[in-house]
Amino acid sequence: MSITSSTLTRAAAVAAALYGLIYIVIQFIHPADVVESLATQLWVTVHILSFTMAIFALIGITGIYLRRVTQFGVLGLVGYLMFGLFFLLQSAFNFAEAFIAPLLVADAPQFAVDFVGLFGRYPAVTDLGVLKALPLVGAALYVGGAILFGVAVIRARMLSRGAGILMIVAAAVTPVAGALLPHALERMAAIPMGLALIWLGYSLWSNVRKTAALPVTAAVEPRLDPTAAV
Repeated sequence: MSITSSTLTRAAAVAAALYGLIYIVIQFIHPADVVESLATQLWVTVHILSFTMAIFALIGITGIYLRRVTQFGVLGLVGYLMFGLFFLLQSAFNFAEAFIAPLLVADAPQFAVDFVGLFGRYPAVTDLGVLKALPLVGAALYVGGAILFGVAVIRARMLSRGAGILMIVAAAVTPVAGALLPHALERMAAIPMGLALIWLGYSLWSNVRKTAALPVTAAVEPRLDPTAAV
């Protein structure tokens, strides 16, 4: 099978949809962020899945961005970079949760609990240093990046505008849910974001298929000025 831009874009579409699907499923099976959970296979499995989905997300949003990089403009670039950096941080943190934190339970159980509880809103007993800033930095990148990226999707007029709107709403709801709901219920705010990425993945796949079905002369990149002469 030859590797073409269409093939890579389809792969990105699948990656975006897989991220959304895994993100939703994880909310229902994620164990509590307590020391007893660290010794279970479920903990390791969930965070390996979380690490994998972060990689899928990075591939997915990269494919979406590159599909219409010109139309996304500066706003889309900033949103892509913020959102992408969030997924990079998420992948690193999930890797540590899956493979490093369980090893610390025997010798430093309190540090292990404080580390994995960073995003569980548990007050840390040990000094975590700069790691304490992760929740704030992660929230800013996630919310800000998703909102800007969603706006860019709408403005680009290439993928589903509904998916872009859902992404914006999902990002805006997240800090509200974090402020008003207990952590177990706060997780449910991830479902709209998961649905938005599934929708964007489907929209990207459909766009590639539609473009491939056009005659060669019609599949050329459209002009930005719809009134320009052909």
